Amino acid sequence: MITLASDFPSPYPAAMRGVICSRSDARIEDVAHDFPRQDVRAAAFWLREVLPYFPPATHCVVVDPGVGTDRSAVVVEAGDHEIIAPDNGVAIPVARELASEGDAGAESGDGPGTDDFDVWEIDYDDAATASNTFHGRDVFAPAAADVHDEGGPAALDRCHRTGDWVDLRFPEPDVVAKGARGEVLVVDGFGNVITNIPGDSVGDSDGVRVDDELIPFRDAYAARDPGDRLVTVGSHGNVELAVNRGRGDEAFGLSVGDSLLLEW
Repeated sequence: MITLASDFPSPYPAAMRGVICSRSDARIEDVAHDFPRQDVRAAAFWLREVLPYFPPATHCVVVDPGVGTDRSAVVVEAGDHEIIAPDNGVAIPVARELASEGDAGAESGDGPGTDDFDVWEIDYDDAATASNTFHGRDVFAPAAADVHDEGGPAALDRCHRTGDWVDLRFPEPDVVAKGARGEVLVVDGFGNVITNIPGDSVGDSDGVRVDDELIPFRDAYAARDPGDRLVTVGSHGNVELAVNRGRGDEAFGLSVGDSLLLEW
C-alpha cells in the first residue's frame, strides 16, 4: 500500500497518483490533501495522529514550502513503514511514534517515542527534468513507487543513509499542580483549538480557568448546549478549547502558535 498526504488540492494529487500507477501496481490510499497550506508543524501533528492506524505501508507526504530549493528529499524507515517526504521535519514526529521495538537500553532506542528509525537521502534520478514547483509529482511520487516495489530504500542506488536531517519537536507545556502554560498546536476543521497540554493533567476538575474566566470541563462536546464554550480532551489526548456546534478558535480568540494559561 502507498498512501498520499499533501497540502494541495485537486488536480495535483491526481498527477502523483498517475505517476505511481505508471510505475507500480500498489494500492493507493489518500490520507488527506487539505492540511493547512505550507504548515509543516500542523501536517506533522496530523500524520502522527493518523498514520499509526495504517497497516505497514509506504507513505508519500508532500508539505513542502521549500520546494525548488536545496532542501533534501528523504525516506524515513520506522517500524514496518517508510515515509517519503521533504527533509523539513514533517515525517519525524510520526517516525518516533512508529519506531520499532528495541531491546531495553539498546543504543538504537527502545521503541515508540524514541529515535529508533533510519533516514535515507534520495538523490533525484531525474533532477534535470524535475519541476522546481512540483516535486510531489517528479521526485516524491516516483520514489514512493520504487521504495514500495523494491522493499525499502536500501535496495535503491539513489538512496543513501544519512545522519544529517531536519528534526521537528512540538513545544513542551509547563505543567504544575493546578494549571499549565502551553501553546496552540493546531486548529482543526471544526475550529477546535488543540493545545500541547496533556489531557490527563487536568484531573477531575469540573472547570478550567481560561484568561480568568471559568469554562466548564466536559468529556464531550454535546455535554454543553449548542453555542456554549467548553474545555475537553480530544481523541489525540490533548486539551481542547471548543464550542458545541461552533468554532472554538473564534469564541476564544486564539490562533496557531498563541500561548495560553489554563488553571484548574
